[in-house]
Amino acid sequence: MRHRDRLMIVPVVLCTLLGAPASAAASEKPKLSAAASELPPVPDQPEPPVPDQPAPPVLDRPAPLAPEADQPAPPVAVEVARLFADAAKATAAYERSSRAAEAQRVTAEKLQSRLAEQRAELGAIHDSIGGVAREQYRTGGSLAHTARLLLADNPDALLRGYRVAAQTERAVNLLLERARLAERQLGRAEQKAQAAWRNLATRNAQLAVVKRGIEAKLETAQWQLQSQADASVAAGSCAGAVRLEQPELPEGGPEWVTPVEDYSLSAGFDSVGERWARRHTGQDFAVGIGAPVRAIGAGRVVSVSCGGGFGIEIVVEHPGGYYSQYAHLAGVTVDQGEQVRTGQWIGQAGTSGNSTGPHLHFEVRLTPYLGSGVDPLAWLRSHGVPL
Repeated sequence: MRHRDRLMIVPVVLCTLLGAPASAAASEKPKLSAAASELPPVPDQPEPPVPDQPAPPVLDRPAPLAPEADQPAPPVAVEVARLFADAAKATAAYERSSRAAEAQRVTAEKLQSRLAEQRAELGAIHDSIGGVAREQYRTGGSLAHTARLLLADNPDALLRGYRVAAQTERAVNLLLERARLAERQLGRAEQKAQAAWRNLATRNAQLAVVKRGIEAKLETAQWQLQSQADASVAAGSCAGAVRLEQPELPEGGPEWVTPVEDYSLSAGFDSVGERWARRHTGQDFAVGIGAPVRAIGAGRVVSVSCGGGFGIEIVVEHPGGYYSQYAHLAGVTVDQGEQVRTGQWIGQAGTSGNSTGPHLHFEVRLTPYLGSGVDPLAWLRSHGVPL
């Protein structure tokens, strides 16, 4: 056995005698001394870069997810209210543009008339100057003047006459130049007025297209709203209040108002007709489907009901023992028990129930119940409401 082999056997023999496995002895690391453990740590050395390894790409932060396209659509009642407001704005813009175009047309016609008068005046001046020139040509011009001076009994008087004629000619020429200048100015003004008129007419036509588009969308939404109202009336249960963005109600405003803003009065109180079993118990206000219906005064909603001849209806109790009823609605924006202010939107007009067309049936009652009504128009007028 060689010397190296003998040295390798020594740890095995020692381990056998001490009872420790040879592998543990071989793997045990020597412990540092106390002095060695107090030495300052060796700073970490940076690892060398790996050659030919490209740096990882910088990834863009993912964009936030866009909202899903199929967001819940607003209720039809809200859409109808929005389209009503848009249609009112479009109509107002169209009417303003129409008035401006008409005013510009009148201005253009006036300028055109003045221009014709100026041209006629200019023509008369031209004719006068032409007559003078023809007379000078007929009498021989400056040679005739010289002969007259030589043969005249009073050359000074004749010369003064010639000077007056020359001054008159200069005045006529000045007048002619001013007339030409006025003609040019009127011509430019007339052209500008005509151009402005054409531009306004073009804008008016564009506004008319926008107005018709909004009205078409409004009509579609109106009948969707009415269809929902008819379903509620057929089921005999209301779908619930749909909250609309309320108009600003000024402090210190009137105590009482009409139930709708833009309307035409149709069937009146106590009138007779085939549509009613006895007499008409209220006042009808002709309005479009979805038109905002407002509380005539402050009060409390005592009932909201669907079904029967009145279709969808609201009854409001007011101070002083009076009640107001709003019937044939297409939608409601309040619930029973709510307090309402004067002018607050409480519903939307329609043609639900026993109705032949879109309108608001309005009553003023002494009790919440049918049959206790008074003349609504007389009552409103007596409370200072203009109609």
